[in-house]
Amino acid sequence: QVQLQESGPGLVKPSQTLSLTCTVSGGSITTYSYYWSWIRQPPGKGLEWMGAISGSGSIYYSPSLKSRTSISRDTSKNQFTLQLSSVTTEDTAVYYCARSPRIIARPARISDYECWGQGTQVTVSS
Repeated sequence: QVQLQESGPGLVKPSQTLSLTCTVSGGSITTYSYYWSWIRQPPGKGLEWMGAISGSGSIYYSPSLKSRTSISRDTSKNQFTLQLSSVTTEDTAVYYCARSPRIIARPARISDYECWGQGTQVTVSS
């Protein structure tokens, strides 16, 4: 079955760029019928969809984060990445990568997605 695994630094300083990678196994990120998303959950708050890349390579961003977010992929490694620039303490959250057959921009729970990684904690602190 498809498995997703997030990786990246757990601590980022304010004003720096947060970079995370999602490594996918058991399925190709170029499959046209799927969207590969980044989602986060700040402490004590709900899930926030950040953006997605489709199997064809089209990229979609949350309007509220678009100015600071960049999503890309490396098809040779079956990975997709998230970069969030100019981070503040408000960006402290658990970050997830996930797959779905359509864009889910208002997730109620992580299980709204078809499959997802275990999540990785990122703390923004000096």
